[in-house]
Amino acid sequence: MPKKTDNTPDTCPSDIAIAQAAVPTPITTIAAEAGILPDELEAYGKNKAKVHLNRARPPQGCQGRKVYRVTAITPTPLGEGKTTTTVGLSQALGAHLGRKFSPAIRQPSQGPTFGIKGGAAGGGYSQIIPMEEFNLHLTGDIHAIIAANNLLAAAIDSRMFHEETTADDAALFRPPGSRGKGWQPEVFDHHAAAVKKLGISKTDPNTFAPEERRRFARLDIDPPTITWASRRGHQ
Repeated sequence: MPKKTDNTPDTCPSDIAIAQAAVPTPITTIAAEAGILPDELEAYGKNKAKVHLNRARPPQGCQGRKVYRVTAITPTPLGEGKTTTTVGLSQALGAHLGRKFSPAIRQPSQGPTFGIKGGAAGGGYSQIIPMEEFNLHLTGDIHAIIAANNLLAAAIDSRMFHEETTADDAALFRPPGSRGKGWQPEVFDHHAAAVKKLGISKTDPNTFAPEERRRFARLDIDPPTITWASRRGHQ
C-alpha cells in the first residue's frame, strides 16, 4: 500500500540510489493490508510474492470501488511515463489523502538489459522497489518467456547456418549423429502434415527422390520473413 516518504532531501538522487536506500515493507504485511489471506499468497522471499489465481473475490468491503486506468503516454525528458504516473497517483490517493488504493502494473520486459529502452519501475520517489529485480526478472515469468524466445531464435539461427554451409542434402537428410548401425529415416505422426504440405505423397523417406529429400531436409527460411511480435504488438 502507498506510504509517505520521510526526510526527502532538497535534491533528488538517482533512481537506483533511491531504490537501494528504501527499506521495503514485508510482503506479508502488504498482503494483509490489502485483505489477501496467507493461503492465497506464494512468497518469493520477504519482499515479493504471487497471488494465487483462485483469488477471484474482492477484499472485504471493497465491492463497488473505483478503478483508475493510466493509458499509454509518451514520457517527458524527465521520464514521467505510465509507471511513474501510476505510482504517483497511488501515492497521492493512498499516502496523502488516506484512501485505500493499490496500484496494479504489468511486469516489464528485459529491454534495459539490451539497452533499447528504459526501465519500467517508475522514477524518483514514485517507483517500484526493488527496482533491479522488477526490471530484470521479478518472479521469473517474463524471464522464462524471454529465455524461450532466445532458445527459439538460437535454433532458427543454427538451422539457417547449417543449411547455408552444407551443400550436400544427404548430410541434412541423414545427419552424422544418426548414422549408427541400423538407423533408418522415418516419418513420424507429427511430420505427416508437413510432408503432405511439401507435396510428398510417400510415407517412407527411404523411397524419397533426391528433390523430395531436399524439400524434406531443408527449411529454406527466408530471413526477411522472420518476425518477432510481443503481446503488446511491438516487434
